[in-house]
Amino acid sequence: MFGIVWSFYINIDEEEAIMTNTELQRIANRLRMDVVETVYAVKDGHPGPCMSIAEIMAVLYFDEMNINPKNPQWTERDRFILSKGHACPIMYAALARKGYFEMEELKKLRMFEGSLQGHPDMHKTPGVDMTSGSLGNGVGIGLGMALGCRMQDINNYIYVIVGDGEQQEGVIWEAAMAAAKHEVGNLIVFGDCNNNQSGGKVTELSSLYPTADKWRAFHWHVQTIDGHDIDSIKEAIANAKAVKDQPSYIECKTVKGKNIPYMENNNAWHKKTPTAEEVEIAREALKGGM
Repeated sequence: MFGIVWSFYINIDEEEAIMTNTELQRIANRLRMDVVETVYAVKDGHPGPCMSIAEIMAVLYFDEMNINPKNPQWTERDRFILSKGHACPIMYAALARKGYFEMEELKKLRMFEGSLQGHPDMHKTPGVDMTSGSLGNGVGIGLGMALGCRMQDINNYIYVIVGDGEQQEGVIWEAAMAAAKHEVGNLIVFGDCNNNQSGGKVTELSSLYPTADKWRAFHWHVQTIDGHDIDSIKEAIANAKAVKDQPSYIECKTVKGKNIPYMENNNAWHKKTPTAEEVEIAREALKGGM
């Protein structure tokens, strides 16, 4: 009988190391497979929205963020907010691979006996900096964290991932105005721009495109990149960090379901459970990236 096979991907060494772009791409694909295996095991979750942010998650957790899995509440740490909280399976995979908890915990996603909620919960899951899932709140919360850390002379960065459909929420733009006013240079927001939301294409429902122009109009430092290109992500973060008097928005052109053949640009996989055969297809498709 088919079962979850964590051994397909070896655990990532917790020790600090400089990752090459090839290694980071391999990690992104590991995380993708972890999501497929997890959703299959528990028969619930949102796999499609996870795949479009895999490279961003790999760069943040395994190359960029100053964090300590042995001390999740370390005051000086960088913070991360997954505003599109339904994509939490890939966040949990990153936390497990990083060493915040055991890989076996992924099998308890959305279960009462586990610590991994259907949306991130800072009170239940080690490594989660903020409870999220009610769409639109991540930017405002990130702004509060960034200001609070600045007031305490903590030299860190707050990273937020928002969906493109999520940017239809008006509260995001209130936070955007306030962040620009306060010149919060330690706030970096990634827009996961895959042009899909749960109800269909963003451009056919209530389009925010081009998102970059809107953030620029709100006086943010703005860049547009290929959200699946490791080098572009790293360069964009470096550029954002060089700007001290503006918050940064990085518009990431992405593909929902990226690297899983039957999921790519297929909005049916916003929330859906793969079959055993589909798990094997995903494993075969990702194997080349390992």
